[in-house]
Amino acid sequence: MSDLFTPRGEDADADVLSPWAATRLIVERNYITYRAAWKLFVTGFLEPVLYLLSIGIGVGALVERIDYHGLSLPYAEFVAPAMLATSAFNGALLDSTYNVFFKLRYDKLYDQMLATPLRTGDIARGEIIWGQLRGGVYAAVFLLVMLALGLIGSWWAVLALPAVLLIGFSFSAVFMALTTWLTSWQDFDKITLVQVPLFLFSATFFPVTAYDAWLRWTVECTPLYRAVVLCRELTTGAVGIGSAVSVVYLLAMGVVGFAVTRRRLDGLLIT
Repeated sequence: MSDLFTPRGEDADADVLSPWAATRLIVERNYITYRAAWKLFVTGFLEPVLYLLSIGIGVGALVERIDYHGLSLPYAEFVAPAMLATSAFNGALLDSTYNVFFKLRYDKLYDQMLATPLRTGDIARGEIIWGQLRGGVYAAVFLLVMLALGLIGSWWAVLALPAVLLIGFSFSAVFMALTTWLTSWQDFDKITLVQVPLFLFSATFFPVTAYDAWLRWTVECTPLYRAVVLCRELTTGAVGIGSAVSVVYLLAMGVVGFAVTRRRLDGLLIT
């Protein structure tokens, strides 16, 4: 994909791209690469759909209703927004870990990019936004599934798409930052040790009130819980101050993740 980038000449300063142009080039490169591998997007989207059908609807036949913020919800309607947040989470994680690791450690793609007018900040921004978009695509399609199944109970759900884009940004930035510390494929076991507990214990399949007080407080401080509860509040209409807390939490997480990623890339690729 070297044709997407103009080599850096002697007057490099004159060739520096604007942040928008640089980000667009990196996102465009990823799009061209994945255009021939569209099946990867399909498989990533199917996982939360299968969970919804098997647990949300299957177990929902055994669990009558769930009390949530004063609402009595069908179990599938309770689980579906958690799967929505998980869709954005999974998409961002896949692109910001495995793919970034390969480009960084094996393909040396980022070293090649730095031989052009691109800078480490452009690389971080472009890859994070691509991870955000991948997570956003998963979640947007899943949102249509929820709509088709009648699992959306409030017009607040129109804000669910911006919410999942924020979730994708936050997790993409953090996982890309974490990936810069990985040195071998075996290190991805550590990513799994983060991914699976977050998925299982973020009030995904049952209310957080099922936990004891101290454990409940711990869960409420985790990032995927904030993503799950934000989507659940929007799709059920139980919006409150907690929704704003989740937005601020996820936004701050993304900004910090981007800053760490940029600093790490400076250390790995420049010094």
